[in-house]
Amino acid sequence: MIRPVPFTGSEKQSLHASLDRHRDAVLWKLDGLDDEALRRPMTPSGTNLLGLVKHLATVEYGWFCTTFGRETEPFWFDPATEDMVVAPSETTTSIKEFYGRARAAADATVAELDLDDLGTSWNGNRVSLRWVLIHMLEDTIRHAGHMDIVRELLDGSTGDHPRTP
Repeated sequence: MIRPVPFTGSEKQSLHASLDRHRDAVLWKLDGLDDEALRRPMTPSGTNLLGLVKHLATVEYGWFCTTFGRETEPFWFDPATEDMVVAPSETTTSIKEFYGRARAAADATVAELDLDDLGTSWNGNRVSLRWVLIHMLEDTIRHAGHMDIVRELLDGSTGDHPRTP
């Protein structure tokens, strides 16, 4: 099901709904593919579908949790160098669950803070929750676009959301 962005929602509600819509598209891009296809590098840099999901989980924790002094789960990898690398020991299920936990933690931050609340980003900048929502929306859409291309290269599937007959 495609989550609608409310036509008359508040700024926070609209930003969050739009982010959720594209988060769902990211997960939809994994549907119907086996583990080998999800890990297959499709660009010279090694981009693959599972690596993109792992990266998005990592940055959701970073921007929504670390920025605002909230807890994250301990990472089993170095997020500076391995957030797009899927190790043989990492399963499709474990990466999807990691993304789910990151989304839930981010959603809790969004629910509990106001758009003008400030945090400190990894590079020392003071940023508002509004800015983080916009930034994560941009990042998620960008990587969902990468996933569109990777998925088309893998099996010819295209589109940003499942189509209903």
